[in-house]
Amino acid sequence: MITCSKCVLPGSFPGIQFDEEGVCNYCRNIPIPDSSEKQAHREKFETLLRSKRSMGSFDVLLAYSGGKDSTYTLYLLAKQYNLKVLALVFDNGFISGQAMVNIRHMTDSLGAACMVFRPPFDLMKKVFGLAAGHDIYSPKTLDRASSICTTCIGMVKAMVLKTALSYHIPLVAFGWSPGQAPISSAIMQTNPRLQKFSHRSVRDPLIGLAGDELKPYFLSDADLAVDQSHWPVNIHPLAFMDYDEDAIVEKISSLGWVKPKDTDPNSTNCLLNALANHLHRKRFNFHPYAWEIAGIVRSGSMDRSQGIVKVNEEEDRDMVNYAAGLLGIDPGF
Repeated sequence: MITCSKCVLPGSFPGIQFDEEGVCNYCRNIPIPDSSEKQAHREKFETLLRSKRSMGSFDVLLAYSGGKDSTYTLYLLAKQYNLKVLALVFDNGFISGQAMVNIRHMTDSLGAACMVFRPPFDLMKKVFGLAAGHDIYSPKTLDRASSICTTCIGMVKAMVLKTALSYHIPLVAFGWSPGQAPISSAIMQTNPRLQKFSHRSVRDPLIGLAGDELKPYFLSDADLAVDQSHWPVNIHPLAFMDYDEDAIVEKISSLGWVKPKDTDPNSTNCLLNALANHLHRKRFNFHPYAWEIAGIVRSGSMDRSQGIVKVNEEEDRDMVNYAAGLLGIDPGF
């Protein structure tokens, strides 16, 4: 199968086209932020911090998974910018044991408060099992993440926003890599209108299939009625910071973070990711991380050869079977 000669997107990726040099239309059409644009966003970010700091008990609520990117984001917020951080961990029942150790150690050592939110495991098994076997979301949504990950991330985003609104926290942070979200969305004011759009694309299809027991994990009409002036600003600093995976791992490792050995190559926290990737590739014939990795390669933050390895490496069968067994589904090898 042909692969873009500049990034890592395969010929099976939806909507892809190649020119005579084998470069895909996404490489041709997606602008790459230069150093001046990144600097402008850093300055905007630092101005925002000055205006929002010390407005409440916490300056920022971080969606914290214990993985490398969110851990490095925690370090930046807590140490480089000296913010009062509340780290919210959404325990989906599949967090690696080492990741949990990392969460406790890193929040303690970096001086961040930590809140772990864990839905009943039977509910999460039901939800992920449905996501694995049903058409819940639009095909466009699945260009950038597997159905299982889309489900989990949708619940994470909702619980993070609900918590920020409840605690009157002015900033909500995510550890998105530069390939996961563009720099144009690195600093974005949340509002009820955007959240209603998110409901239509993720919450409503999921609740329609799984049932009303999922409603407490998403924003209610009362939440949406909160005065817009109290809604937080979303930030994901890695979009405009220097991003180098090896350097990030080296830094957080020096602080005591330990890379889990029981997760797949594209995750440093989740035991479900291998199954999610396997099912997505089996069905759509492209890796669900292809878009993210292509963006990182395109930005110059990862060698193309390294990216090719990441999107072509087969999932560990033991990891896939472990997660499939817990969900009670057939991985379909």
